[in-house]
Amino acid sequence: MDGLERQMEVLSIKHKEKWIKHYSSSHKILLVGEGDFSFAANMGKAFGSAINMVATSLYSKETMMLKYSKAATNLRELEDLGCLVMHEVDAHTMSKHPLLNQKLFDRIVFNFPATALKRSESNIRQIEKHQRLVKGFLGSAHDMLEVNGEIHVTHKTTEPYSKWEIERLAEDAGLRLVEKVRFKKADYPGFSNKRGSGPRADQTFSAGNSCTFKFSRKIT
Repeated sequence: MDGLERQMEVLSIKHKEKWIKHYSSSHKILLVGEGDFSFAANMGKAFGSAINMVATSLYSKETMMLKYSKAATNLRELEDLGCLVMHEVDAHTMSKHPLLNQKLFDRIVFNFPATALKRSESNIRQIEKHQRLVKGFLGSAHDMLEVNGEIHVTHKTTEPYSKWEIERLAEDAGLRLVEKVRFKKADYPGFSNKRGSGPRADQTFSAGNSCTFKFSRKIT
């Protein structure tokens, strides 16, 4: 039993189970590619504790502070709630990270995955870059799931975003679709989805016409 599992035992004794949409305070949760960490902070506050959570970002802490105006506040809240916050974590190789390679999770979440925008969203080369990101994430997350665990990817479903073919990428990674649920930002008060790159990195974008795709390992 690792440290996270021992903490979870204490949590289950001291706190009644709480839910926020698809996520329970009893779940071991890995949040990948966090923007300003507002989604993680929202979840931790809803649970009253974040000791069951690991929240990661591709960027260094210093870069996060420069990119996002609320990052410092959200990070302080997460630290106070007991969350393990990790910077410079690559979604493609996270299963091999020394702080993660011995952990398994009930829920692994990547909201609105995207690479830096160099071309139009409808450009085939840009779409292929996004697909490589998602494919790498799904392959790495596959090896980090508990037996009944799920991988959640929230993504827009209209064109050109539908051309990413999220479900096919999951199939290729040895996963099956459990459910596709409409995403409602109002379910996560305080969550601010960010553009993440360029001069407008700290600006939000419309999360309308989006769904959370839930995947699990294929049954063999």
